[in-house]
Amino acid sequence: MKDTTIVVIGGLSGIGRAVAEQAAAAGARVIAAGRRAAPIDFPASIITEQVDIADDASVASLFERVGAFDHLVVTAGPVIGSAKLANLDIADAMAAFNVKVFGQMRAAQHALPTINRTGSITLTSGLLARKAAPGALVKATMNAATEIMAKTLAKELAPLRVNVISPGMVETGMWGDLNEADRKAMAARAGASLPVGRVGQGSDLAQAYLMLMQNGFMTGSVVDVDGGGLL
Repeated sequence: MKDTTIVVIGGLSGIGRAVAEQAAAAGARVIAAGRRAAPIDFPASIITEQVDIADDASVASLFERVGAFDHLVVTAGPVIGSAKLANLDIADAMAAFNVKVFGQMRAAQHALPTINRTGSITLTSGLLARKAAPGALVKATMNAATEIMAKTLAKELAPLRVNVISPGMVETGMWGDLNEADRKAMAARAGASLPVGRVGQGSDLAQAYLMLMQNGFMTGSVVDVDGGGLL
């Protein structure tokens, strides 16, 4: 990772922050971008930027400021509840798609003028892309769309590599506004159902993102990091 520049959109919290921190520890120059300002405990060694992935002008401006770079990671995603079709608010679904699907597409498009063609783009989907569950219609279709988008771009943008990480249950802020006790209880319940006996942590996922950036023979791949959740 030394002598490389990495942009992590969604890099100020959760999985994205773990990716940014591990990449920086491995010697990369890292730009972590998110919609909100960086938290006060964010590492000073990582450059921070603000970006709204749902807004074309904001994303275009980010890459103009960044200049030439080697790898793009996108972990940003919407917080959206589970609703069955009969109760689904289509406007909420469209807003979520604008972040998860079109946001990742937008980031990839605006990265093209300055990303190193021997580098990589790594997008983020999720276990529900291939595990049907009632009430998960929006999440499932967003994640499935992300996976086929990456496979298509892997051919269209070659030799630039495009891959996807598909997380399972990971203990992050994406679980919404829970207090610490409720978060731990939810993690324990979810982890008990997995072969590994626990939910994932950001650091578990970050290792997979770094592997995809470093492995020059992987493109069009969907890497499941889910503790066996698809089994």
